[in-house]
Amino acid sequence: MTDTDIEPTDTVDARGAACPGPLMDLIGRVRSANSGDVVLLLSDAEQSLTDVSEWVDETDNELLAVEETGDDYRFYVEVA
Repeated sequence: MTDTDIEPTDTVDARGAACPGPLMDLIGRVRSANSGDVVLLLSDAEQSLTDVSEWVDETDNELLAVEETGDDYRFYVEVA
């Protein structure tokens, strides 16, 4: 169960990948997504908190929400 009611269009499960792997997986999926899609990134790398927010700040994409669920992080990114 999540804290948000955001329905992702696609999910990238990058748990277990070392940084910058989760961010690179997210970027790859965003590049193939359509404008308005919401991509959910699952990561257990704490560095993703910084990597994803910095990347979103440099792009037109929007970080809709970040959730921490146990040892995992969920990043909801809307594609520009």
